[in-house]
Amino acid sequence: MSQERKIEEELKDAFPYSDQVNWEEVYQRVIYRYSTPHGVQHVKEELHRLEDRGELIVHHIRPYNQPTEYQTINGEPKKIPTTKLWHHKSCGQCGHIPGYPTSVFWIMNKLETDYVDEPHQTSCTGWNYHASGASNPVALAGVFARNFWRSYEIDYFPLIHCGTSFGHYKEIRNMLVLHKEVREKLRPIMRKLDMDIVVPEEIVHYSEWMFVKSKEAARQRKYDLSSIKAAVHTPCHVYKLVPDDTIYDPSVFQGRRPAAPTGTVINMGAKIVDYSTWWDCCGFGFRHILTEREFTRSFALFKKVIPAVEEGHADVFVTSDTGCVTTLDKSQWAGKAHGLNYNLPVLADAQFVALAMGADPYTIGQIHWHATDVEGFLRKVGVPVDEYKEKFNQYLQDLKEGKADPNYLYRPHRKIDYYLALPDRVKWLKGGKQEGSS
Repeated sequence: MSQERKIEEELKDAFPYSDQVNWEEVYQRVIYRYSTPHGVQHVKEELHRLEDRGELIVHHIRPYNQPTEYQTINGEPKKIPTTKLWHHKSCGQCGHIPGYPTSVFWIMNKLETDYVDEPHQTSCTGWNYHASGASNPVALAGVFARNFWRSYEIDYFPLIHCGTSFGHYKEIRNMLVLHKEVREKLRPIMRKLDMDIVVPEEIVHYSEWMFVKSKEAARQRKYDLSSIKAAVHTPCHVYKLVPDDTIYDPSVFQGRRPAAPTGTVINMGAKIVDYSTWWDCCGFGFRHILTEREFTRSFALFKKVIPAVEEGHADVFVTSDTGCVTTLDKSQWAGKAHGLNYNLPVLADAQFVALAMGADPYTIGQIHWHATDVEGFLRKVGVPVDEYKEKFNQYLQDLKEGKADPNYLYRPHRKIDYYLALPDRVKWLKGGKQEGSS
């Protein structure tokens, strides 16, 4: 038997093809109605009781945040603010997938969304918690409160980019609300910083905002995606950590899976394809990406990429977290070294939407940071890749020779006074000017 035939037979044994899959059995692997031990609704009610007693500050979503309500898995409403947003960025996105946050900002510019790209945000320290267990509850709560105090004092509601930060902060919120001893140890620390314990009314992931705004974004779509088959991976830390605080929609797999990013891809006009291992982790998993990297690479390929291609015949893999994009994209070279050249392009939902809206695939989407062939996918939907590439290379050369200034998504330091102001000296700025000034 030839080597290629042997590999094909082994794959058939390992992964059932779509015509052999019992999809009901697959769906039954998930318990659809589940919650935290105390339930998020109970936590939110207790949060407001603590506010009434003066034990903490709640950063409320206001009418000027133009919120939209969606149901969570247990039927309770969750408010998603759509403007006047404070970006809690992701360490991994900024360091490994820079086209991810730039796509978010670019889309917000196109949709005329008011936002702050906060320069004084810190890491959520989720790496300490999930990868090494090196932190402690009060320290984790301190980082939570310090970041959210910053968004509270300038009155922009926080939007979390990283899926791990999102799940991690939901757990910390529950801990702060349900455990008085943590609040009592944290409060004197925050007071030394001239701050207090602030808890947002909702913990919101950017992909939830992206889903809410995706129909509006689709009205500015430049390329037809109707021929595209997209497989979706929903990040574990988004909907498996405090799972009853993620939004669902009946239009997305009959409400059996989170609304984002699947609903975003649907609203942009692509066809969703299913695959049997949709529930599984991407392989990243935090600790084993550090200690068992080859396990991560093989898991990403055999448990995610291959089923998406062999069962769903996907043209693209769309997901909505730092680790997931990195793992699914940058693990495929390991399979290629063993003759498994699947080369399935992997994009964040924000990149997928921005590119469909006509964003520059290099200066905004920054697809040159990806290991898989995103260019081939873009050519399939009609993007003039070669023109963009020539323009990008010329831009880089002009920068190198001092013939051009860098392009910015927003005017540099346009709100520097706003950023640095103390709470009692905050100047409300609009368009770089104080309100009422000419």
